[in-house]
Amino acid sequence: MACLASAEALDALPTPEGATAFRTAPDELLLLLPPGAAEAAREAAAEALRTTEEDALVLEVTDGWTAFTIAGPEAREAFARLSPLELPSTGLVQGDVARVPAKVVAEPERLHLLVPSSWAEHVRERIRALALDVREARESSTWGSP
Repeated sequence: MACLASAEALDALPTPEGATAFRTAPDELLLLLPPGAAEAAREAAAEALRTTEEDALVLEVTDGWTAFTIAGPEAREAFARLSPLELPSTGLVQGDVARVPAKVVAEPERLHLLVPSSWAEHVRERIRALALDVREARESSTWGSP
């Protein structure tokens, strides 16, 4: 889910239970939510943001993204075959993955790759070509904490 508002309004927005929040730009916040939580979170975020900024937007963008997960002790080594990005120990980084603009949510032994859905098949094929063990993140019940 994407929340678009002033930096001050986004700073004051409470993170919904079970969600992980990442600032992707000064005026944009990305909320990663467990399956089934999007509608309630969208309504709560919209209501909270509109109390401080009437033209704030909260958009359900699930269909626009495809998520892949690379997990295990060699997840970072495997990722290095796809991208030169330097990964934080935990958190979000944005940049080129398999020659596609992507967002990468890093955890100690797990990486979630979020790519525009229009590029999903290309990224899937690049992952397969490099023989990476990958499962789509939508199979997970939660995103975990950064």
